Amino acid sequence: MVRKVKKKKSGMRNIVSFLLMVGIAAFVYKSIIIPGYPHIFKEEYDNITSSYSSLKTTPDPSASISLDKLNSPNAILIRLNDHTILMQKNSEEKIYPASLTKMMTAIIAIENLPNLKKEIKLTNSTFQGLYGADASMAGFLPGEQVRAIDLLYGVMLPSGAECCIGLADQIAGSEQNFVNLMNQKAAELGMKNTHFENSTGLHNENHYTTVKDLAILLSYALQNDTFREIFTSSRHSTPPTNKHPRGITFYSTTFEELNNQNIIGGEILGGKTGYTDEAGLCLASLAKVGNQEYILISAGAKGDHQTEQYNITDALAVYNSIGKR
Repeated sequence: MVRKVKKKKSGMRNIVSFLLMVGIAAFVYKSIIIPGYPHIFKEEYDNITSSYSSLKTTPDPSASISLDKLNSPNAILIRLNDHTILMQKNSEEKIYPASLTKMMTAIIAIENLPNLKKEIKLTNSTFQGLYGADASMAGFLPGEQVRAIDLLYGVMLPSGAECCIGLADQIAGSEQNFVNLMNQKAAELGMKNTHFENSTGLHNENHYTTVKDLAILLSYALQNDTFREIFTSSRHSTPPTNKHPRGITFYSTTFEELNNQNIIGGEILGGKTGYTDEAGLCLASLAKVGNQEYILISAGAKGDHQTEQYNITDALAVYNSIGKR
């Protein structure tokens, strides 16, 4: 009888010890592993495309400009560090992106070219249809051998359509195959109201997006050092090529249209302009005001290349409204 009691007591002690060990293990897991895990997960999540679809939709009073004062019918302002929407105007309405398309073209090319110093030959087919469509060109010629990095600057600064086609053919074998990569990336990023039909932004009824989707794209692309360097450059000179022995110098259309105008308490760091008759005047820009960076996407402003550049006017007004606060 005594032995049975001892066995029971011994069994109870084992159970209590086991439960105690489980409790300690759980406490250690919760105290050490779990707090670190969200941090680790966030770092990994920020490195994949889907993280950029989660823009915070609560408006912030940092931008005090009245939406009615904007020339652009579609606009969105984002604080870059936490992806907070500070202002939006018809941000989920379908628009035609014109050359703002080239932001996607550039980031796809950067992510799919292991060697940006590799030379790419532009063929006659590269230019086919571009002159007839009145596409903007960087100035390269058929048969020219150009480094990939120079084509990227040609895409973003002078908005060269031949650079887009050259990169697309090199990476995917054809522009259509490259466009498939663009649409895949848009889906990964959570650009739910976007569909691309070409790499240049030439008008097509089925080539559309929203300013909110473009804000998601630019937020993502600016995390890439090469893209940011190109996006914020005012000019770029290529080395000599077989067709241009002195090289070519590109100038950013954004900085040309800004014409050295400043904003209160900061500066516009870079941008990409866009225009077609159907899209109106468009602009994607990056600015720093105080210690914060902001991106503004606007589209649909009336006017053309010969009128006042209302896309630039809107950008200056919005960024100045932040600087005044």
